[in-house]
Amino acid sequence: MSSNFRRHLLGLSLLVGVAVPWAATAQAPISNVGSGSVEDRVTQLERISNAHSQLLTQLQQQLSDTQRDIDSLRGQIQESQYQLNQVVERQKQIYQQIDGLSSQSSSTPTTDGAPASAAGTDTGAANTAAPASTGDANTDYNAAVALVLEKKQYDQAISAFQAFVKKYPDSTYQPNANYWLGQLNYNKGKKDDAAYYFASVVKNYPKSPKSAEALLKVGVIMQEKGQADKAKAVYQQVVKMYPNTESAKQAQKRLSAS
Repeated sequence: MSSNFRRHLLGLSLLVGVAVPWAATAQAPISNVGSGSVEDRVTQLERISNAHSQLLTQLQQQLSDTQRDIDSLRGQIQESQYQLNQVVERQKQIYQQIDGLSSQSSSTPTTDGAPASAAGTDTGAANTAAPASTGDANTDYNAAVALVLEKKQYDQAISAFQAFVKKYPDSTYQPNANYWLGQLNYNKGKKDDAAYYFASVVKNYPKSPKSAEALLKVGVIMQEKGQADKAKAVYQQVVKMYPNTESAKQAQKRLSAS
């Protein structure tokens, strides 16, 4: 029994001898073991982390800027597409009006179709029919004409004539108002709009003194746009529909020169 006790005591002594140095080592502060190297590594990792964070921030900002540019371009493309669709639609309307003119060639238009003065100075006085009985139409028309001849406010005049056309659809000044709109838009370089209004005069008011010159100017616009075949067809219509007029003579000259 005493021999077993000695063996246990010896084993315990060995265990304590091994454990005490290990415990002392375990209690030693970490900073005492390679502290400089660890701090350098931590500092280096922090620098790398900060650099990555800055790079990520820059990339996010660039991505945000790029997205804004894309959105802006998308808006511009959509606006351009809308404007193109408007131009195509207006061109389609013009061609439809021009095509419809041939169906009116059998009518007997007035031969009193002398054109007005030079572009931009037509007073619209060629229409000698009585003014609308409302009085307001007469006042509004004269005011629109004054914007052109007296005040030289052409954009305001366009708005005034457009309002007149809508407000007084039965006015005897309708052919003149549409002719004015054609001439004013032509002077501004808006040839599609000009052709539309000139063609409206011919289509809706074929017996108006303005219709011969309006049709001639549709042909001139087609010719200026490089649409020689359409211009030729229009000039032929002028000669056929409005013989013995100055407009017919001008159309014949253009046909002979082509």
